[in-house]
Amino acid sequence: MKFAAIDIGSNAVRLLFCNVYDDHGKIVFKKAELIRVPIRLGEDSFLHGNISPQKEEKLVTAMKAFKNLIDVYDAVDYRACATSAMRDAENRFDVVDRVRKEAGIKIEIIDGKTEADIIYSNHIEEHLDKGTNYLYIDIGGGSTEITLFSKNKAIVSQSFNIGTIRMLHNQIDKEYWNYFKNWIIEITKGYKPLMAIGSGGNINKLFKMSGRKINKPIATSKLKTLYEVLESYTYDERVQILGLNPDRADVIIPASEILLTVLKKADIEKVIVPQIGLSDGIVHQLYESYINKKEQQEI
Repeated sequence: MKFAAIDIGSNAVRLLFCNVYDDHGKIVFKKAELIRVPIRLGEDSFLHGNISPQKEEKLVTAMKAFKNLIDVYDAVDYRACATSAMRDAENRFDVVDRVRKEAGIKIEIIDGKTEADIIYSNHIEEHLDKGTNYLYIDIGGGSTEITLFSKNKAIVSQSFNIGTIRMLHNQIDKEYWNYFKNWIIEITKGYKPLMAIGSGGNINKLFKMSGRKINKPIATSKLKTLYEVLESYTYDERVQILGLNPDRADVIIPASEILLTVLKKADIEKVIVPQIGLSDGIVHQLYESYINKKEQQEI
């Protein structure tokens, strides 16, 4: 079976196709295709409070293409979720309505808690060491989701309006930034030592740049060195010399700063990067919903 997930983020819009199958009693989720379009809705939403006509047009065009691909791939089901940028846009409902009418895609604008819950639906806790405490960090363009795990259970989870696009344009005030840091210090008390789990496009890119093998943790010290190297280059040099995509070359700096701040405040020395995120969580929820409906029909 193939499921499709659309993640309408503050920096980019993504369409993930994922094959889900039963392998001798074990359900396997295998990514088939990922399409990413860097529209940057957050630049409009966070700076001006609205999605501009130009970016609205790009979003509608992208959604039309996504709908065609979903039809061609014969996806069993799909879900489209919009996060921080759309949450903050005053004209969000007009944009959602236009996408529904012209592209045939129904967009859900989800709040921060729902976003964190969907990410948690990846069931990463099933693959963790029960004797280790973990801090899950998902960094996006408009928000950062933090979840504390202990004994394979989520103890506390919160979404913060702290993201790479907001930070790039100085949209985070000092008081809120301090609240964020103090919250991390408080919730991690009594759960040391901690290991981090990182997700989001920029964290995935940092992991790839580190040269670490999949499923092997990366040291905080290595991440700090990577950040210092990236910061020593200009934006153009990051694109031309380091080979970063133009829409990644600027936001990877604030992403590194957010990540390193969390790691420092929580006294974390190592990070696991499982290469999952919101779109993967959407697929997990779609599959679970599909199975539940099937079981109800058989009763």
